[in-house]
Amino acid sequence: MTTTTTTPAGPPSPAGLRGDPVDLSGRSRPGEAVIRGVLFAAALVSVLTTVGIVIALLRPAVEFFRDVPVWEFLGGTRWAPNDSGNPDFGVWPLVSATLVITVVALVVAIPLGLGAAMYLSEYASPEMRRRLKPIVELLAGVPSVVYGFFALTFVTPNLLQKVLHIDVGFTNALAAGLVLGVMIIPTIASLSEDALFAVPLSLRQGSFAMGANRMQTTLRVVLPAAMSGVAAAVILGLSRAVGETMIVALAAGSRPHLSLDPREGMQAMTGYIASTAGGENPVGSTSYNTLFAVGLLLFVITLIINVISIALVRRYRQEY
Repeated sequence: MTTTTTTPAGPPSPAGLRGDPVDLSGRSRPGEAVIRGVLFAAALVSVLTTVGIVIALLRPAVEFFRDVPVWEFLGGTRWAPNDSGNPDFGVWPLVSATLVITVVALVVAIPLGLGAAMYLSEYASPEMRRRLKPIVELLAGVPSVVYGFFALTFVTPNLLQKVLHIDVGFTNALAAGLVLGVMIIPTIASLSEDALFAVPLSLRQGSFAMGANRMQTTLRVVLPAAMSGVAAAVILGLSRAVGETMIVALAAGSRPHLSLDPREGMQAMTGYIASTAGGENPVGSTSYNTLFAVGLLLFVITLIINVISIALVRRYRQEY
């Protein structure tokens, strides 16, 4: 009697599952070189654009720092570049205004954005998630100038003055920060929801098996596992808030002064850039070159935020 032994085959490759021929020769297909070239060109355009922005900012900024010492620019507390009698170029009033508006925006956007992300990922049914997520992301498509007029004509006179009875002026950093926070909610919510949704189901099932309820599982298991994506979402929202122009230009005001009180009107860095770019200052003058000095400082701040974001993602990244 002859005994036949059958050796179990390994799992078929994806190509074998589809019935496609598997190329084991190692040779690249003709279309792959074209696709690789297109992708390289796209990446190169991004890099060259960044380099072009830096070059455009550096030349006038260098001319500005020939007239104004760097320590006066970074250490001064009075910003009056157009004062013919006693000009001052201390940038801290603009930096403090940007900081105050951004902090108010993050206080609004982080809890609401993370709350929306956790609901969509952990509590909403697939049908509800499919309906609500586009509605949340729709806020990102509203033009920022609309948000600015909304802060100016509704939030300040109705919400802050009539409902909350807060003593604020017509322009103030509080209204700008609140509306700016609403604008960056979709950024934080959408990216955080994707990070939470990507956490393996086995971690949730293990938590439920240990007796945890859904809230405990969400806060103690799913959220820590997705912390790298959530941190990246928050940092991206922070970068978006720092670089916003129209909301702060319309709602925060145009009076630069050093203050940390959000009830006051103040001028942020982007708001000053928008007003200076209007053409009131002669091209090539020191007051005109302040536009590029402030823009370069804003670029450096954004770069630092992105570096911190990359460091946080690498620190808390988990692979499953």
